[in-house]
Amino acid sequence: MTSSHMTSGHMISGHIKRISGPVIRIAGLSGAGLFDVVEVGEKKLVGEIVRLEQHEAVVQVYEDDTGLMIGSEAVSTGRPLSVLLGPGLIGTIYDGIQRPLEKLFEQSGAFMESGSRGEPLDTKKKWPFVPDPALAAKIAAGEKVPAVPGLLLGTVKETESVTCKIMAPTPNTRSSHIDNITELSPQAELTVSSVVARTDDAREITLAHWWPVRIPRPSAERLSPDMPLITGQRVIDVFFPISKGGTAAIPGGFGTGKTMTQHAIAKWCDADVIIYIGCGERGNEMTDVLTEFPELIDPRSGRSLMERTVLIANTSNMPVAAREVSIYTGVTIAEFYRDMGYHVAIMADSTSRWAEALRELSGRMEEMPAEEGFPAYLPTRLAEFYERAGRVKTLSGEEGSVSLIGAVSPPGGDFSEPVTQHTKRFIRCFWALDRELANARHYPAISWIDSYSEYAAEVEPWWERVNPQWAAVRRSAIELLKREQRLAEIVHIIGPDALPDNQRLILLAAEIIKNGFLQQNSFDEVDMYCVPMKQIRLLELIMEFYDRANTCIKLGAPLLKITSLSIREDLSRLKSKVKNDEPGGFAEFEQEMKADLDMLERGYRNREVL
Repeated sequence: MTSSHMTSGHMISGHIKRISGPVIRIAGLSGAGLFDVVEVGEKKLVGEIVRLEQHEAVVQVYEDDTGLMIGSEAVSTGRPLSVLLGPGLIGTIYDGIQRPLEKLFEQSGAFMESGSRGEPLDTKKKWPFVPDPALAAKIAAGEKVPAVPGLLLGTVKETESVTCKIMAPTPNTRSSHIDNITELSPQAELTVSSVVARTDDAREITLAHWWPVRIPRPSAERLSPDMPLITGQRVIDVFFPISKGGTAAIPGGFGTGKTMTQHAIAKWCDADVIIYIGCGERGNEMTDVLTEFPELIDPRSGRSLMERTVLIANTSNMPVAAREVSIYTGVTIAEFYRDMGYHVAIMADSTSRWAEALRELSGRMEEMPAEEGFPAYLPTRLAEFYERAGRVKTLSGEEGSVSLIGAVSPPGGDFSEPVTQHTKRFIRCFWALDRELANARHYPAISWIDSYSEYAAEVEPWWERVNPQWAAVRRSAIELLKREQRLAEIVHIIGPDALPDNQRLILLAAEIIKNGFLQQNSFDEVDMYCVPMKQIRLLELIMEFYDRANTCIKLGAPLLKITSLSIREDLSRLKSKVKNDEPGGFAEFEQEMKADLDMLERGYRNREVL
């Protein structure tokens, strides 16, 4: 946050009466508004009014307030907590209140001092602004062009992967009057504070603008979530798909692979912009993210993944109040790029740590606790966050989306705890991580029994254009895995040898699905990412093998004959043998598989001993 941001609005001064960690009471702010930003003490620590009581205001401070004293001055800026939106966001690492951590590191070293300030966007850097040709021609001809929200004024090449579109912002007032653009900047090198357009009532539109983090950015229309967000992970895309603009949760205990799964999705999904929010995670884990992300190569452009990524880092040892606001900062930045017509994916890791911050702040404000000490408004806050996802028609007439993928860290892997249960109410895609799968080094460790997706029916038309058999094959495979789970309980008691061959075939086919389809090796150059065509073709071949083998068993062939076929082992290794751009490998394997099974089937149809 910058001082220029804090000093705008109607200033009201008061003094501190009580301090309880990050929650303080201030007298004399009765004229301030709820959620207004407050500057506290000599260092002007950033805080936000969360409750007003007669002549006192309750403020949560987003910085370390060690040394703050009773009687210190506090000033309300008369403006809500906001972020600066404009070119320069991409590739930057922020904390929860949009302070650039790299700049602060240069100023104060590894230990950030309270009250440290840094411009959210580089005010000195010049950006190549290119005015919209159609708009420039109209203004030059003397036409009146209304400055409607979403009107494209020009573009700025932010990175090689992202072009920042400069549009007429949505005004903070609800006035029905719309100004006309009277002046538009020519092509020039501009800073974020430079004026790119002026209106007939002398309003200036700059390259960057402020937006309150708790207020969703408007859109023209919400669209149906019928376009999948392709992640390249087979267990997600085929079994439990998420749509663009969808919501998903990844719950799992410590070490089950939540962060790793989010990293894989961030790298491979077909979103245009990635927002990664490290909310209350351990410092060493966030260090890994901060060091690995710049080194990751975007598979689409061959350049650094940071050229389309914004990182928000709030480790567990940073002020707890900033953790609470960090997810709003992230989703506001995501909506900014969504309004340009980009598809944005948010990785929030982890919403459990965010909920714990709510619990701590609620306790310090002496509110009545609900389940397990969490505040009664926990479901409301979760709903407010996840409801900001969606695929929309923007004010400029384009299509954009914000997809929200939140990790949940239930204590002891207990999915019945409040954060997981309330999250399930507001998301439509649930990727439950399984401890046994993680211990067996089966990654992604997403349980095919406990997980679900409500987007499957909506994305089915898209998938059927890839392969008309998608729905039928997916349904058959999931049913086969459920049958295998029921048989596994019997096997634990009496062993597999006591089962008839047709049931042992179910165990065999399920094992091939697990090893040859669901398990994915992120270190294998071929298997780390799987295109949609390959995904469904692979599963289709496995199910075809099961159906043909089942026919042979019905004709009297022993299971041993089927397990002795070389194609069984080849089927499990097919995922690493056939490359994404060489689908012909499937046709060769299918011919070999059909030949072997045809020979076996003919022999037993004719009662020949092979």
